[in-house]
Amino acid sequence: MAAADRWDLTSLLNAADPAAPAVERHLWLIRLLEWLREPGPQSPFTEGDLPDESASTPWPVRRLKHLLNVLDRHPEHHQRIGDLLRTSLAGLDATGLLADFGFAPRQGFVSELADRVRLSCLPGTPQTRDLGELFRLLFNGEDDTSWLQAIDDATLLRFMALCQGETGDKAWRAAVIESIQLLASQMRAAGLAGPMRQRMDLSLMATRPFHQLVPAAEALRDELHEGTDALTRQQQAHYLRAVLATCREAAASVRQHLDEHGISVDVVFQVDQLQARGDRIEALLDCLLAPAPAAAPELRHLLVALVEAGQGRRGIRRLFAQHYGLLARKVTERSAETGEHYITRDRAEYRQMLVQAAGGGAIIGLTTVAKFLLALISLSVFWAGFWAGMNYAISFVVVQLLHWTVATKQPAMTAPAIAAKLENVSASDAALEDFVDEVAHLFRSQVAGIIGNLALVVPVVLLIQGAAWALAGAPVIGAEQAKYVLHSLHLAGPTVFFAAFTGILLFGSSLIAGWVENWFVFHRLDSAIAWNPRFIQVLGATRAQGWARWWRQNISGLAANVSLGLMLGIVPAIGTFFGLPLEVRHVTLSMGQLAAALGALGTDLLREPDFWWCLAAIPMIGVLNLGVSFTLAFRVALASRGLKLRDRGRVYTALRARLRSRPGSFLVPPPDQPAP
Repeated sequence: MAAADRWDLTSLLNAADPAAPAVERHLWLIRLLEWLREPGPQSPFTEGDLPDESASTPWPVRRLKHLLNVLDRHPEHHQRIGDLLRTSLAGLDATGLLADFGFAPRQGFVSELADRVRLSCLPGTPQTRDLGELFRLLFNGEDDTSWLQAIDDATLLRFMALCQGETGDKAWRAAVIESIQLLASQMRAAGLAGPMRQRMDLSLMATRPFHQLVPAAEALRDELHEGTDALTRQQQAHYLRAVLATCREAAASVRQHLDEHGISVDVVFQVDQLQARGDRIEALLDCLLAPAPAAAPELRHLLVALVEAGQGRRGIRRLFAQHYGLLARKVTERSAETGEHYITRDRAEYRQMLVQAAGGGAIIGLTTVAKFLLALISLSVFWAGFWAGMNYAISFVVVQLLHWTVATKQPAMTAPAIAAKLENVSASDAALEDFVDEVAHLFRSQVAGIIGNLALVVPVVLLIQGAAWALAGAPVIGAEQAKYVLHSLHLAGPTVFFAAFTGILLFGSSLIAGWVENWFVFHRLDSAIAWNPRFIQVLGATRAQGWARWWRQNISGLAANVSLGLMLGIVPAIGTFFGLPLEVRHVTLSMGQLAAALGALGTDLLREPDFWWCLAAIPMIGVLNLGVSFTLAFRVALASRGLKLRDRGRVYTALRARLRSRPGSFLVPPPDQPAP
């Protein structure tokens, strides 16, 4: 706010008008909060206004005390401002603040995301009857919670007395009781909704706690209206708290089911909303049943909770972090289960990896030739990218179905498995040693994968080129295409950047694979395939169950392979549409293309520097493909588990010690190190 636009206390006192329209009174309240939040002294305080005040007391608290002291010395200002506060509060719906503020109006993650975008982008208006909307405009400072917590009890009670007057306490209690009933109704509706009810622990639902919640709140309201003794009210409140605790425990049990059977962001969001409403009811009960209706500690706790709720709904990043953190963990856990199959721990597994990778390299050799043939067809940019992506996707799926492997798909899957080994590194030397072992296993598995891929992709492509020369007198991939390969793969060009970009796509395919498998499990599609009457009628019971097992075992790999293939083809095409010169550089495909160029131009190419520059680019492409995808997957796995690598020094020291003592373990399994 510009200095010329600031209001000092004198201006505020003179502008206070209880008879002004509601929107002008609301604007006055906003200016009052802006004055309170001003940093440092705006004008010298009158002697005696702040006796023995600590320098650590926040300035908003000092100004609030100063205001109350000034009003005590000037009855005319005290009466006018008190009337303005009471008139404004009387015209506002308090349940909009106590029961609705900070909660999503609709039970869904996407709708809440849209609502938060609206709150972040569109300005609010003080022309409202909803106290919640006005509260958002009043308390919009980042430090509001800190200075509210610093208000002492006496100051808070003095200000509440100014707001309530002689009859305000009765209206306050009525609003609190009404808000408790509204919150109880909202919790019952959320808890009895199908997706929530079906996933709660049956033993916790046996007493029908959500059915009891509203009657318990209504019974407390009746006790308060009838003016029964304090002991009876406390007993009824204790019963409501007990029912509320059971409801919250039942809602928490939903997460256990999600961990076992898949995650829905909407269900997780509804659980969090239900728990937050339970917290709000507890805070309102504390205020309602305190020795004085406006007891300062309980009221201060409620105000701070309301301000925090408002700040929480302003944060889009916090929404993603809170709800997608759980989904990211489940996705990475499912990737970790898949990644275990890509890690070799003994010589038998190592040899098997070489064979599987060699088979994958042979398929990629055929894929390389098909890619060049598709390029001969004059297609638009999008359709050229689409069919290139389909070529990759079909090849990757064939590799999967034949139980072979492509090395570059391994890191994004193995990173979560490595991250799981970090959970106990801080507490145990044995865990640290296990982690180093796992890194060595992973590194040599990647080496075996790349060696196997490259060992067969080159001879397969050269064999096809040689067969074409022998049968047709011309290679499948001609000289012009070969020259383009030499130009595009040259190490001095953008090859390094495109290789890193390809690593990002490899990582993205692993996330898609985990998400698709989670979706498959959450919707119980394996059970539907196995037991759906129509499927059984068409396939037969035995075959239907076999198909269910097959899909459950292969859905992650299919999703990874299809998504990766399509992204490798379509994403560069989309980039071209937007003027972004994006291309992919996949180590096995690039080696196949270089072999095709050699088959087209002959052995004379070996005397050209460009060939050796392209050959030098191959290991760089491999390192970036593997390194970028592994790093991204590893970071997500750490974040999803809430892990922070505090002992980096210990980990690096242990890895260096292993390199010095047993460097060969990073390349081949030692004879005396069989799989555990």
